[in-house]
Amino acid sequence: MTDSEISFQSERVFVHRWPHDPPLWGEAAKQEMDESINKNSEMKNIRVFDKSIKIQNTVFTDLKKIGISVPFFKPECRIIFESQFGKLFAHVHITVKSENYLDVFNKMIEWRKINFPGNSQN
Repeated sequence: MTDSEISFQSERVFVHRWPHDPPLWGEAAKQEMDESINKNSEMKNIRVFDKSIKIQNTVFTDLKKIGISVPFFKPECRIIFESQFGKLFAHVHITVKSENYLDVFNKMIEWRKINFPGNSQN
């Protein structure tokens, strides 16, 4: 899967500062996250590369603590990770509820196994 890309859309994405001890986000960064991702009710474009994830126009790097799950009794896939965008630190929550949520889940599990083997819980 090296140099490949996984693309899908998400109904809901939430990005917030994490952990709480790094530098505060400036007003411009907060506004950008709210307008393009957090408070945007349209489908969000997600592109997953070997070591980064692009959501809309924001690239998240230095990915850590990558969790991928299908919750009990819910037809959805959830992806949660710690990362950076630029010099700012973030915690990202992606929820996929579309018909292909299991496809997204399986591709993301495989991606994590290949690109972040120390992070795999399997």
